[in-house]
Amino acid sequence: MSDTILTHLGEISVEQFLAEYWQQKPLLMRQVFPNFTSPVTPDELAGIACDVDTARLVQEKGGKTPWEVHHSPLRKRDFTKLPATHWTLLVNDMNEILPELQAIIAPFRFIPDWRIDDLMISYAVEGGSVGPHIDAYDVFLLQGLGQRRWQISTQAVSEENFIPNLDLRIMRDFVPEQEWVVEAGDLLYLPPNVPHYGVALGECMTYSVGFRAPSRADLLEELLGDLIEQPEAQQRFTDPKRHLQADPSVISEADLERLTDFVMEALPDRATVREWLRRMNG
Repeated sequence: MSDTILTHLGEISVEQFLAEYWQQKPLLMRQVFPNFTSPVTPDELAGIACDVDTARLVQEKGGKTPWEVHHSPLRKRDFTKLPATHWTLLVNDMNEILPELQAIIAPFRFIPDWRIDDLMISYAVEGGSVGPHIDAYDVFLLQGLGQRRWQISTQAVSEENFIPNLDLRIMRDFVPEQEWVVEAGDLLYLPPNVPHYGVALGECMTYSVGFRAPSRADLLEELLGDLIEQPEAQQRFTDPKRHLQADPSVISEADLERLTDFVMEALPDRATVREWLRRMNG
């Protein structure tokens, strides 16, 4: 696999993809990476899952509960107890665990680096799946080994449609509108919040290149976390030359104004926020 940034995705240019598909609608692209051979074997992935804390083993049937999830680090004996079908192993942050796998991410750098999150590799046996679900981020799903059937829908998803009391957010009702069977080298792009359901047709591996989608809350939490570490944030409110207040049980308009100014003076201006974002993603 070349580390050259892609200029085309199947028959369309990257420019057309960004204009018509990115964060808008799914796209299946056949043989974007022809003759692709998985650089990681199923046995190697299982071995890694026993050494890291970013792996999950999902057993749809035969466990103590439906869709039972075992979190890493896993043990070798966890794999010996598994049934012949309907289970999946997923390992996140594979690009950090095996730096040479950055070569899988490199072709997708037509999206800037600050948006790229991680590479997840999944291995599944016949019927293996994590159920119909949605993701809150963009993802390119590269088939690395075997075949997988993908189904997608455009239906709106309400909180009531997720099965309660599971470790996974699996949809109770899923009505597929499109369906494909993908082979090694095929690529499926999914924007955020598109219901999808992938099921292994025999032994298969999928490489998922995911992209960050920070919420305002995420960014504000990090920004304010940085701000409160600054000396200026430790400054205490002062109120010299107060006027006598008739009712001590209420906060006066004058105090409201002073407190508002006190808080607002600590908030960064636009230029400071831009510089902070540049440092955070540098």
